[in-house]
Amino acid sequence: MEIKGFFSSAVAAGIRYKDRLDLGLIYSDTPAVTAGVFTRNQVKAAPVIIDQKRLKLGRAQAILVNSGSANACTGKEGMDKAFTTSSLLSSRLKIDDEMVLLSSTGVIGEQLNLGAFRNSMDELVRGLSEDNFKKVANAIMTTDTVPKLVSHSVTIGDHEVKFMGMAKGAGMIMPNMATMLSFVITDAQISFPELQDCLRQATARTFNRITIDGDTSTNDMVLVMANGTASNAWIDEDNPLEKQIFQDNLEAVLKDLALQIVNDGEGASKCITIRVCGARTEKDAELMARTVANSPLVKTAFFGEDANWGRILMAMGRSGVRFDPENIDVAIGDVVLVRDGLAVDEKAEKDATKLLKERNIVVCIDLKDGVGCEEMYTCDFSLDYIKINADYRS
Repeated sequence: MEIKGFFSSAVAAGIRYKDRLDLGLIYSDTPAVTAGVFTRNQVKAAPVIIDQKRLKLGRAQAILVNSGSANACTGKEGMDKAFTTSSLLSSRLKIDDEMVLLSSTGVIGEQLNLGAFRNSMDELVRGLSEDNFKKVANAIMTTDTVPKLVSHSVTIGDHEVKFMGMAKGAGMIMPNMATMLSFVITDAQISFPELQDCLRQATARTFNRITIDGDTSTNDMVLVMANGTASNAWIDEDNPLEKQIFQDNLEAVLKDLALQIVNDGEGASKCITIRVCGARTEKDAELMARTVANSPLVKTAFFGEDANWGRILMAMGRSGVRFDPENIDVAIGDVVLVRDGLAVDEKAEKDATKLLKERNIVVCIDLKDGVGCEEMYTCDFSLDYIKINADYRS
């Protein structure tokens, strides 16, 4: 799929490694309505700080993204270098500097290799093409094993509206806005307030429902650029039906990318859905699901293919959610392991253990205390997770 008016490029700039795509560019030939959500980590990378200020305009034309260096915890020098990379690009694209958004991922605390940007910027701009979106997805990978891409279309009114999205992330993933980066381009015609609202709500239901290791990056961001070339009826506060269609489809794009991140979790051998129902409120259901999903003991049990339901109950009990331990059911897939707070029988545990040999696993927790229901998506902790993170800077 291609979207009229959007162009992409990626080069091997040598920011940290040689002969590896590590600098990417997404460009709209006209100013695009642009929305973003960002990390809530108090330690924020220079690009996050810059983008949050620039997005008050609600428009952008370019996203410049690098891997290999996070440009976080780099002080004034790091901020100055970020502004310099922006100027290097804007001068070549002949656009206002404020129209450039920046994004970085990689090692925290190391200064940007500014020479790599200077030496590669001409090649990056020359390479702009409508069919290089996948190359940018490759350029933003760090510990990812595969690029994460999705394309999608929907009819809004009488017009086809297209979406293309990419994401990176395999570790340090528990977005809480939004290392995790995601960029979506669309040809929808939509106002900035509506795009920002749609993105905020869609992110809450997708990227904010995944966790790999419980850590939130300094660089998390999700950006959506809408250039309006679909010529659909303008989506604004006066068109709630069209807005809902757009939001539902944006959410579908983000959920696809979010699940790809979980599936590519560092060293992951299992993809796990934690579903909590019967809670007093949706907030309680989310809190409990998140606590279970983040439990290292639960995650290692899944890696060991051990139907250790006691660890699930342990995590539930420390979640801060009020419930009656003698009135809960816990199932893995369609096998009920715990009924009314007690183990069912040995056969149930054996049947559940068989299900744990599969890659995709669903844990269902019923508190039987209300109608609140939420899901979280996570993966197991494997020996490879330890190795990947122990060796990250070497």
